[in-house]
Amino acid sequence: MKDVIDVMELQRVKERKAPIIDYRQREFEKGFTPSRFIFECGIKLNAQPLTLATASVLMHRFFKEVVDHSNYDYFLIAASSLYLAGKVKDDSLKIRDIINVAHSTLHRGSNPLEIGEEYWTMRDAIVQAELLIMRALKFEVSIVHPHKYLLHYLKSLEGWVGKDSWNSSPLARTSAAFLQDFHHDPSILDYEPQHIAIACISLALQCLGIRLPLMEDNDEIWYSIFCKDLQKDKNWEIMEKIMETYNKEPETS
Repeated sequence: MKDVIDVMELQRVKERKAPIIDYRQREFEKGFTPSRFIFECGIKLNAQPLTLATASVLMHRFFKEVVDHSNYDYFLIAASSLYLAGKVKDDSLKIRDIINVAHSTLHRGSNPLEIGEEYWTMRDAIVQAELLIMRALKFEVSIVHPHKYLLHYLKSLEGWVGKDSWNSSPLARTSAAFLQDFHHDPSILDYEPQHIAIACISLALQCLGIRLPLMEDNDEIWYSIFCKDLQKDKNWEIMEKIMETYNKEPETS
């Protein structure tokens, strides 16, 4: 188990400009790239962050349940997961908007679909895929997200470090960015939400070089105040999984 994080390498990855992906032409990581598609489409649709997180988790859960992934179109499942997540989180994402954004994201530079055979075929496919996802997940689409734990822990840390120190550091923004990016990887399903929240904060503390007051000699156990069942090795394991996510992102061409 590593005891030191390559902070400089991680910062270089984080600062790298996000590439424009040709989803139809390139080989891709099956977990990362369809989630990247969800986030790209969702941002264009002004979807809420929890809607995007829900869509990504639903998609990961679906592919965990099915045996042969090659039987399914990844981007159809991704678009349908986004449509279903909008309903789950009461985020008004219209199916026509999802169709047009998904189509234009897959076919860069294309015009919005006219109401015709291709449009209705795609609409029917998304609706049918939504039902397929629901059946595969046994209609259990409620998700306990790490976000609420992250917010609670960060608010507590704000009082711990003091308002001035808190305002001078991007700890909250960095932790939230790590959490969002971890949703690109299917391994997010393997860990408890409160443990993921702690790992995101721990990684942000490492990257920013922040040492919490009164914890200078033993700062790796700061989270025991919030989460007593998280062992140090497990926390490092999750942090490494988050960092591995960035290695799956395609290089900018």
